Amino acid sequence: MLKKPLLFAALVLLSPVHASAIEGEKTVFQSPGAEKSRLVINGVTDADAIKPLILDFQQLAPDVTVEFNDYVSNDLFREAERACSTGQNYGDLLISSSADQLVKLANDGCAIPHSSAETDALASWANWRNEVFGFVFEPAVIVYDASRVPQADVPRSHADIADLLRRKPEDYRNRIGTYNIQLSGVGYLLAFHDALQAPTIYGRLLESFSRAEVVTGCCNNEVLDQIASGRLRIAYNILGSYAYAAFLKNPNLRVVIPRDYALILPRAALIPVKSQQTDLARRFIDYLLSSRGKTVAREKAFFLSEDDPLPEGVEGPASLIESGIGRPIRIGPALLAAQDRATRERFIRNWTALFTALDP
Repeated sequence: MLKKPLLFAALVLLSPVHASAIEGEKTVFQSPGAEKSRLVINGVTDADAIKPLILDFQQLAPDVTVEFNDYVSNDLFREAERACSTGQNYGDLLISSSADQLVKLANDGCAIPHSSAETDALASWANWRNEVFGFVFEPAVIVYDASRVPQADVPRSHADIADLLRRKPEDYRNRIGTYNIQLSGVGYLLAFHDALQAPTIYGRLLESFSRAEVVTGCCNNEVLDQIASGRLRIAYNILGSYAYAAFLKNPNLRVVIPRDYALILPRAALIPVKSQQTDLARRFIDYLLSSRGKTVAREKAFFLSEDDPLPEGVEGPASLIESGIGRPIRIGPALLAAQDRATRERFIRNWTALFTALDP
């Protein structure tokens, strides 16, 4: 269920790490042949999204069973931190769209380095210290229900959303959805970079969200499900892969690349320091970075990228990078600023303050 952000939620999230471990939602992909080994991946993505990649990898490694555990980004980060600090195993490979959290883990000595022809071919901004690797880069988009949003109201930029909510506050009150940045590391990372990219526009947007009592959720699909049910009309800062997958299932949905700028979020991979299958983890990373893996990711798994043409049904420029609209969030030490404790607490506190006045 979607809820408006509450102040007590922020205080809980900024308190010391919980003592009990959180388990992800497990999906097991049995080896096509006789099982000789098992690769455990803890990730932040739906099993359906990563399934095509895992199944194709198993065509190259038919004796490998893959266990995939799906987490909310903040939970994955906390469990990885806890395991690292206590010297415990926490899977063989971590995959997250919260690249800042993986960079923080690597910076804290929680990663095993990996070097290969595939990692060497990566751009410097997609490979940090041979420990954190970007393998998919996709835009944050706007999604709307064409059956409930007239064309005159369709927002095609960040400023358009703020203006729409100012012009028609009652029409869209409780009808706009986005991340709760207290609960979602991905949502926090996008909001943090929105504020860096266009601070004035982002400030206007947050004020409009506050007045319109925007509805927030932990995850992409939680917000998208509310659009499909008719509860919401517009969703903001949804990852392109989830938005496009929802569009394929629901012809009423439309996907828009904001025309002022579009943050391009990396999905990144890291081998945790206590991985029990480091060779397998390295093989999977190399597969993700290979031309074969990239093709499967583009055509069957995540659909959108920073330099490939947009698929049919997505409104936006022919090329995100060449148009100047795409703004990649680069993997590297600059992401540590987003994970600085004082910075993060202050940012979440300011974000929360705009919403708490609306709560009973």
